[in-house]
Amino acid sequence: MHTATHTTRTTSEEIETTGRAATERVHVDHAVTKRFGHWTRADLVEVRARSGCVVLDLRSPEIPDDVEIRLDLRHALLKVLVADDTAVDHWDLRWTAKGRVKDGQGAGEEPGKRRVRLVGTATDSEIRVHRGGIAILSAMFSREYLRDLRRAHAEGGHPTVDDPARDAAPEPAPASSAR
Repeated sequence: MHTATHTTRTTSEEIETTGRAATERVHVDHAVTKRFGHWTRADLVEVRARSGCVVLDLRSPEIPDDVEIRLDLRHALLKVLVADDTAVDHWDLRWTAKGRVKDGQGAGEEPGKRRVRLVGTATDSEIRVHRGGIAILSAMFSREYLRDLRRAHAEGGHPTVDDPARDAAPEPAPASSAR
């Protein structure tokens, strides 16, 4: 089977001139697609999945605070990794068969917090919302995390897949030799 993933990258100039970032599109057909770390700056993500799995990490500070995810799911799984204080609104999500949103640690709707809106249709599908430590573990148990660890080790930096909101630790000051 053929798997197509379409990605639209945005620039800060594009966001400033249009007032809205370009749309990020994720298409999965009988496959698994995972987007971790600083993968987009778009505030609109379109997900079309058929008999596949999509993992979207929305914990990065580069992602806008108000994100809309337009869904067209058929026999698919969508896993959304969010921060603890993120409100996930799925009021406008239509179910055309069985399915549900699993959000065991669901945060209440609080003003000033990040918000993710799920809209569109889901047919025989499931949406899982992972927050905090569970989101970190979900990211760590992936091949992308291993690649990120190897990259961070080679460059002398820090991995970003496990916690994209983590600030880079300050570089240690070089020790001066006293003579």
